Amino acid sequence: MAEIAPLHALRFDDVELPAVVAPPYDVLGPAERAAFAARSPHNVVHLDLPEGDGDAKYAKAAELLALWRKQGVLRRDPRGTIVRYEQTFSPPGGGAPITRRGFFALVRAEPYEARVVLPHERTLSGPKEDRYKLFRATATALSPVFLLYRDKSGAIASALTDTGPTFRWTSDDGIDHAIARISEGAEIHTIAEALRDEPLLIADGHHRYETTLRYGAAIDAERAEQGLPAAPNGAHKFVLAFLADADDPGLVVFPTHRLVSALPSFDRAALLAGVAPLFDVTTTRADDVPALVAALAAAGRVRPAVAAVFPDGAAAILTLREHADVDGHPVLGSRAEVLRRTDCVLLHAGILEPVLGLTAEAQAKQTNLAYFKVAQDAVRELFTRGASGGADAAQVLFLMNGTPVSDVRRSCEAGEVMPQKSTFFYPKVPTGVVLHALDPNDEVRRG
Repeated sequence: MAEIAPLHALRFDDVELPAVVAPPYDVLGPAERAAFAARSPHNVVHLDLPEGDGDAKYAKAAELLALWRKQGVLRRDPRGTIVRYEQTFSPPGGGAPITRRGFFALVRAEPYEARVVLPHERTLSGPKEDRYKLFRATATALSPVFLLYRDKSGAIASALTDTGPTFRWTSDDGIDHAIARISEGAEIHTIAEALRDEPLLIADGHHRYETTLRYGAAIDAERAEQGLPAAPNGAHKFVLAFLADADDPGLVVFPTHRLVSALPSFDRAALLAGVAPLFDVTTTRADDVPALVAALAAAGRVRPAVAAVFPDGAAAILTLREHADVDGHPVLGSRAEVLRRTDCVLLHAGILEPVLGLTAEAQAKQTNLAYFKVAQDAVRELFTRGASGGADAAQVLFLMNGTPVSDVRRSCEAGEVMPQKSTFFYPKVPTGVVLHALDPNDEVRRG
């Protein structure tokens, strides 16, 4: 049973949001981080991606957070609210504007085996350790987890309509944002009741969700050691979440492309020969990247497909053969049936592992893999690093189609996980709209 609750958010004044919000920490490089930090001394990146050496940076974030609360830069909402949030954006590469709607709330953090909150992809140990140290230092959830639900009755959409005053702003990337706070008990109760029996799927933020579970368990253990009473409804047991309807046409998933480099032995002919038992190979060129992406999308509408691009501009579209024996494949056959014909699993278990020799462990460490959201950027990096001839020379780029939300849902409901970075829900939910103090003495009350 999913437990949804209003939050007594730590938040900036609405008028400050354009200067203080930022994308999540895991999509910011040094230059982007510096740009957001320069916008305001109160930009959330100073907390969420603190500067410094070693563990000192986490202590610095904690000191800064305490100072902002003392100064009133961040204030705690006296009333429990659910925050409606909309993003209106143009898709990468162009197209008609899309509006994605959802809301911020608290969700009780349940272990995956409870089958209440379901993951869809694997996580990496490094980011989880980083987030855990930041949680321990600040005792605050700074960035939300992105969860999906199904609004079968339409009750949630109705409760989110006509919610009162709305604050709007446009960010530098052209995305229009709108927030409104819902503090009426009836609407909050309607939303909470509608989700009582619905599993929630993690769209983005697996590391943060798992860190919340770890943090809550650690606080519980420490309280028990100190002889303090249990706090089953303490704020530390709830994850800060942005929730959206999985069936909303405004919910779109874009691809994450994979660049392979520095393999000790790489041979293009061997790669194309190695994929032939599973894939039809159509040779082409990457001189016109949008045209190649369009051709890949067209192939993907027939059967699962990926495109392989090489440093000299040669390319090939690899489309799963109509009667390919994925069930009997030595690697794919060991994957869950629900996953065997998804693009990302076909790439990882049908090409990267058996043909290129990148084991699942090596993939998790990202030793030879780099990920790109924009095809043009990925091709540019391939050409630049492919021509370098150095130890980290790029060897092949795999362009992907976006993973359908239906594939994500089926894998979650089957209890399976996809390879890391299988999905790219666009746009990212910004950090800083609301924050959540993880105080075990603050009892969370359901709507």
